[in-house]
Amino acid sequence: CRQYNIEYLKYASDIIKKISLSNNTVQRRMDEMAQDVEDSLCGYLKTSWFSIQLDESTLIIIAKYLQTDTKGESIFHALDEFFKEKEIPLSNILSLATDGAPVMVGCYSDFLAYLKKVPNAFTVHCIIHRQHLVAKNLSARLHNSLQYVIQAINTIRSKSLNDRLFKQLCIENDEEFNRLLLHTEVRWLSKGACLDRFYKLFNSVLEFLKGKNDALQSNLIQSKSDIAYLTDLFQKFNESNLQLQGDELNLIKTKPVISAFVTKLLYKRNFGRGEFSQFPNLSGAEKKDKDILSYCDANTEESPQLHDELMEVTTNDELKFKFKSGYQQFWLQKEIPTAYPEIWTVIQKFLIAFPSSYLVERGFSAVTNLLTKKRNQLQIVNRGDLRLLLMKIEPRITKLVAAYQVHPSH
Repeated sequence: CRQYNIEYLKYASDIIKKISLSNNTVQRRMDEMAQDVEDSLCGYLKTSWFSIQLDESTLIIIAKYLQTDTKGESIFHALDEFFKEKEIPLSNILSLATDGAPVMVGCYSDFLAYLKKVPNAFTVHCIIHRQHLVAKNLSARLHNSLQYVIQAINTIRSKSLNDRLFKQLCIENDEEFNRLLLHTEVRWLSKGACLDRFYKLFNSVLEFLKGKNDALQSNLIQSKSDIAYLTDLFQKFNESNLQLQGDELNLIKTKPVISAFVTKLLYKRNFGRGEFSQFPNLSGAEKKDKDILSYCDANTEESPQLHDELMEVTTNDELKFKFKSGYQQFWLQKEIPTAYPEIWTVIQKFLIAFPSSYLVERGFSAVTNLLTKKRNQLQIVNRGDLRLLLMKIEPRITKLVAAYQVHPSH
């Protein structure tokens, strides 16, 4: 056994000796793998339809810095130049998901005005961002109540002394937590987590503010039911937002999530009877007002041919059986585009289009993780780290290895 280990170590040592590990070799290999992955992706994009995600402050698909400004025209020209460089036709763009910023969806000089050159391309306003906008503008009263919460959090967290005293108070009160969470406006899920923690420590917050800021304490007491409602509501926002994030999402998968979310909020009869089972925190607070938001159905149009094809699909027993294996496998059958062209024109958009700009947010997180304090000068645009981290395409190692000699000359 000992002899075997010696021979094995000798064999491993011989292999390690063949590996080049100079100062720049590892980084160079990463750059080459990233370039290979990018080439593979561009090869796919040349011959297939695809969707893109854009954010006002970055352009992940290009992985380049904008040299001048972030106007819609500049972003489009950067995208157009990249596509021309890689020989990717703009006509292959099927849809675009954006954060809804004016530079993207304005009237004249926005990105979409230039994207109209692409026939049949349509845009999707990130559904998570839409929920975030709704959550920011529910009503003046709820907004004021939320501001009281933020003011109280800032009062306690902005000074280290107050933070320590509040922590000690929470320990004395045997609270589950002993610190409030800061509210971050640009992060989707932060408001819900912030409110949940605040409401759990509500009594300790009131006790801490007594004698220090009586006006704020009084406002919080008067707004307790609003804060309870907001805590429950943002918890539901967070639950749905988590379901709307992921790599395999499309418009078909996200529709039932949104429909279920809206349905949970439309218990008009329960609200009329004062029943708040869907809002556990609010059910334990004093109820004063009942504000119900009513929704209306959107108008839709159907072409005669589309209606006929839908009738054929719904009466085809063979297709019904295949649908049980999953809607993606069903719609991606080879005969669907030829047998039902009108349906296919509609359904391909639902299958390919991004419902949100989740991947852009994931790109932000990746950049944050890469640019640590020890690596804050890392040129992630010119290096392969970001591409390898974000893309699922595997580098063609065999092809890359074949380009090198086993014993390179020095």
